[in-house]
Amino acid sequence: MGTLKAQTEAKIEAGRQANPDFMQAVDEIIEQAKAFQQGDSAIAVGEKAPAFTLPDADGQSISLSDLLKKGPLIVTFYRGSWCPYCNLQLRALSARLDEIHALGAQLVAISPQVPDGSMTKDAISDMGFCVLSDQDAKVAAEFGVAWKVPAFLTEHMRVDRQLDLDAINNGNGHVLPIPATFIIGRDGIVSWRYVDVDYRTRSEPDDIIAALQC
Repeated sequence: MGTLKAQTEAKIEAGRQANPDFMQAVDEIIEQAKAFQQGDSAIAVGEKAPAFTLPDADGQSISLSDLLKKGPLIVTFYRGSWCPYCNLQLRALSARLDEIHALGAQLVAISPQVPDGSMTKDAISDMGFCVLSDQDAKVAAEFGVAWKVPAFLTEHMRVDRQLDLDAINNGNGHVLPIPATFIIGRDGIVSWRYVDVDYRTRSEPDDIIAALQC
C-alpha cells in the first residue's frame, strides 16, 4: 500500500493531472496561509492540552480526562469523511492500531461533522477508534488548529463537489480544522505534534508510533 506520504502525493498528482488550474490555485492559497503562519498558534509540545467533552457517533459524551485514564492519547483533527486525504489518513492509522494499542495508547479522531455524519456505525466499528464531533470547531480553536477556509475553496466544495458544509457541520461550513495530530500523555501534556495548514499533507503513522516509543 506504501506510506501515507506516497498515497497523498499520488492523490495530489492525480489532482494536478485532472484539474491543474484548481490545484495551482490551492498551492497559492496554501502559500498565503503559510506566509501568515496559519497553525503557528497551535498547542505546543510541553503545553497542557485543552480539556474537552464531545459527542461520539452515538451521541454519548466523551471527555479528554476519561480517554486519558486509559493511557496516552493520539488526537487527530480531520476535515470530514468527504475529504479524500482524511480518508487516506484514517485508513493508514487504522491499519496500525494494533501497534498503537500495544504501546498502551488510544486514538481519537475529531471532525466538525454532526454525530453519525462522519462515518456509518459499521465503518466506525471497523476503524476501531473513537470518532468525535466538534460541530462548532471550538475544540479545534482551543488547540489552535481552526482555519477560516478561503471562499475559493468553500465555493469549490459547494459547486464542484456539491457539498453543503453548513448542513454537514450543522451550521458551520466556513471553519474547518487544520489536519493536525497531537500525542497527549496521561498527565495531559502534549509530547508530540504535527501541524500543517496544507490539508494535502498528513503525519506519517511511522512517526507517530516512533514518538510513542520515546
